[in-house]
Amino acid sequence: MSNKRGVTWDEVVEMAAAYPGVVAKPSYGTPGLYVATKFMARLREPDVMVLKPIHDDEQQFLMETSPDAFFLTDHYRGYPTILIRLSKVRRGQLAELVEQCWRQLATKKLLAQFEAAAVVKGTKPSSWV
Repeated sequence: MSNKRGVTWDEVVEMAAAYPGVVAKPSYGTPGLYVATKFMARLREPDVMVLKPIHDDEQQFLMETSPDAFFLTDHYRGYPTILIRLSKVRRGQLAELVEQCWRQLATKKLLAQFEAAAVVKGTKPSSWV
């Protein structure tokens, strides 16, 4: 897992594209990512993305352990989201969060498709490690 800090939106899109059913399309006039029709992420500002779903306990953990990378504004309080400063987040940590969010939004069919492809390639999704 890479400890390198900082990613670009294009790299986020590339991470997400590894999962079946991910579609890039606008969200509120900014670049966004969806799993089929379910919102997953969007670029809120040039260096800030919104990621969903993130549960309350994980929100707190991320903000307490990496406050330079993870935060919320009043607008997002009470919602299962986290704001991420792309220039401050560790690449490996973001990759895990993207996979976790995808898994929560994916249908059983998409999950099976991904896991079957991983077995064929001889790789394991990070959640299996």
